[in-house]
Formats: sequence, C-alpha cells, structure tokens
Amino acid sequence: MSKAFTKETDGDDDDELESSSPLPAGVKNYLTPGGYQKLRDELDHLWKVERPALVKTITWAASNGDRSENGDYIYGKKRLREIDRRVRFLRKRLDMAEVVDPSTRGKCDQVFFGATVTVCDEKGFENVYSIVGVDEADVGNGRISWVSPLARALTKLREGEVANLRTPVGVTELEIISVVYCSLD
Repeated sequence: MSKAFTKETDGDDDDELESSSPLPAGVKNYLTPGGYQKLRDELDHLWKVERPALVKTITWAASNGDRSENGDYIYGKKRLREIDRRVRFLRKRLDMAEVVDPSTRGKCDQVFFGATVTVCDEKGFENVYSIVGVDEADVGNGRISWVSPLARALTKLREGEVANLRTPVGVTELEIISVVYCSLD
C-alpha cells in the first residue's frame, strides 16, 4: 500500500483542534467573574463527578473479558478521552484567564471589556450587547466576544458616537445610545 494512504502517527489530532483559539496570540483570556466561575464549575464537575464514575464503568467493563466487542469499554474509553481533552482545555483557559469585573469600573461613557452597550442601527432598531470573554459569548443573549468584529467596532467609542461595522452586505452604522458597566450575572 502506498504511504499516501497510511496514517503516520497513532496520536489524536485533537491537540491541533484544541490549540486553534479565537484569541489572538499572546493575549490573556479576559473573563467576567461569572464566566470564570462557569468554566471553573464545568472543570470541577468533569474532574470530580463524571470522570471518576466513568473510570468505574470502564474498570467493570474491562473485567468482563473480551474488550474488542465490549460496547461499555469502547464507549467508555472514547468518552474518557473526550473528558480528558476538555479538562486540559479548561485548565489552559483558566490558567491564562484575567478576570475583569465590570461592576467595579464605575461611571464611564467609553466602551471597553465588560460594557453593556445599547446601539441603534440605521433603521432605528435598538440592540443591547454586553462585551464579554471568548468563552462566555452567547449572541442569542446579547453577549458578544471582545474579539468579535462588532465589539472591535464599538471599543473605545463613547456615547453618541457612531461605529462603522463592515458586514458582507456593506457598511452598517451603529449609534451608541448608552454605555453601562454593571454585574453581568
């Protein structure tokens, strides 16, 4: 068989997927206190609850004999690799986390990380966005990542100023109505 059709290593390619990050290289992982706690809780749950229970299941399944057709064993090992991969990812994210509490910022009319911004588009529709960390972004709930194009367009502008957001259909103007720094939890 040709070398072109063989796999060179037995290692998972998951580390490559894990290392691709929406964060720019060399920057800290900014998080709000609530976002940090959410990641911490997920890590604790995986490490202290799910993983030990899964190890018990795998041990039991391995003791049953033939592992090649043992569904509990095969699925358990696969799930264990997924948990370990997620644990490594969460630990890296938490290690490089910089927690920024927007409620301690005080009165400020300029947009930075943690701001809750009300904008009005050209058609008169108002939207409210909170600028949060990459790991806590949820556009459906109005939480946008600080590295997103919208957040970058709004950053450093003040109330009353207009942001020009480049979209696939052209440039959209967004007027900043208000900027508030409050707890996002």
